[in-house]
Amino acid sequence: MELLVGHSPDPDDAFMFYALKRGKVNAPFRVREFLVDIETLNKLAMHARLDVSAVSTHAMAYIGDRYYILRVGASMGIRYGPVVVGKGDKPGLVAVPGTYTTATLLLRLAMPDAKTVELPFDKIMDAVSNGVVDAGVLIHEGQITYERHGLRKIMDLGEWWFEQTKLPTPLGLDVVKASLGMDVATEVKRALTESLRYAMNNPEEALRHAMEFARGLSLEDTRRFVYMYINDYTMDMGVDGERAIKTLLEWGADERIIPRTQVLIV
Repeated sequence: MELLVGHSPDPDDAFMFYALKRGKVNAPFRVREFLVDIETLNKLAMHARLDVSAVSTHAMAYIGDRYYILRVGASMGIRYGPVVVGKGDKPGLVAVPGTYTTATLLLRLAMPDAKTVELPFDKIMDAVSNGVVDAGVLIHEGQITYERHGLRKIMDLGEWWFEQTKLPTPLGLDVVKASLGMDVATEVKRALTESLRYAMNNPEEALRHAMEFARGLSLEDTRRFVYMYINDYTMDMGVDGERAIKTLLEWGADERIIPRTQVLIV
């Protein structure tokens, strides 16, 4: 059996999927890898085009009936997350990295009156620096490099989320198409757990692979970014991780930002 596996070309995903991609773990399926930005993965999942994928937690409001959430592989911040940055104190027009990203949902909860415009995630910092927009929501490596570009933090959405909920920030998830069945989902979970464990036990090897997707980051910056989102919740999201996902989706539905949905975590 061959599975079409989508994930973003970012250091943390590369670190996690490394051993599975290189055949260093046993799996009863072959992996056909598809690398693209997270917003495109969200949209492809809405059409059920991917067997296994990284998606934004926000997107689960639209695909909860078609995909199971895996307990392994989650990207959760611990009192940190996407950062709203600008040159001044007031956000004004805010660039967001995709309609269905969790960063956008968090912004709408934290700043419900914000005016937004969607830009590719890797263009947002330049747009803020050049005055095209007043502020931007940074995901990925922008969260640790924005000060070097003369930008200041207006709000850390992960810090805000923790103040409201006392829960980790449920940014990204790995999911399996429900139509493949629970047996396949269980095998994918096992294989991804082994892949992550291999990377954690062989960090320098996995980090060298992650550096191929570092977009100019130094080794130390790559290491810092990877370990921001490869943490205890990634191996198993636990009770707090489950609560964080359900709290975000319920809150978004209560505010009529997203449709109400039920999700299954395996």
